[in-house]
Amino acid sequence: MQKRPQPKNTDKIFNHRINEKITGVSQVRLVTDDGVVIVSFDEALRRAKEENLDLVEVSGDQEIHVCKIIDYGKYKFELLKKSKEAKKKQHVINVKEVKIRPRIEQHDYEIKKRHAVEFLQKGDKVKVSLRFRGREMMHSELGMNVVNRMVEDLKSVGTPEREPVLDGRQIVVVISPLSAK
Repeated sequence: MQKRPQPKNTDKIFNHRINEKITGVSQVRLVTDDGVVIVSFDEALRRAKEENLDLVEVSGDQEIHVCKIIDYGKYKFELLKKSKEAKKKQHVINVKEVKIRPRIEQHDYEIKKRHAVEFLQKGDKVKVSLRFRGREMMHSELGMNVVNRMVEDLKSVGTPEREPVLDGRQIVVVISPLSAK
C-alpha cells in the first residue's frame, strides 16, 4: 500500500484568526476600501458574510484589534506565492573546507586548489585548514608558506577575510568569493 504525501504545514505563514475564531473582542477596527471604521465584532462579521468573504484579524496585539474583509483563500495563496518567490531569490552561502598538509605533493596541491576554485565560483566560502602532526610543528613556517601560496593562487576568484592564523596545531584562513563583495 502506497503512502500519500501529506500536505505541507503552512501554519508558520498563516497564523491569522478568521471569522468566529476571533474571540474575546467586542469592537474591531475594520479596514475597508472607504477607510478605517470602528464597529462591533458582530457588525463586522455580518458585513463579511453579506459579501461572502472572510473577516481576518490582521493585527491582534493592539487595544482594538484590526480586521479586514477579504477572501482568505486567495490571501493565503498570495502569501504562499510571495514566500516561494523570496526563497528562489535567496542564496545560502555554505562554507566548504579544503584540508591540506605542510608537506603536500604538487599534484595533490593542484587538485585541492581546483576544488577551492570550483567552490568559490559557485559562491561558497572556502575554509583552508592546514594541520600539523608530530614534529611538523617545529617548522610551522613551512605550513604558513603553503597556506600563503594557496591564498595567492586563489586571489583571482576570492579574497581572504583575514590573514592566516596559527591556532594550536593548525593554520586556518577563510576565503570569500569575489562576486559576494
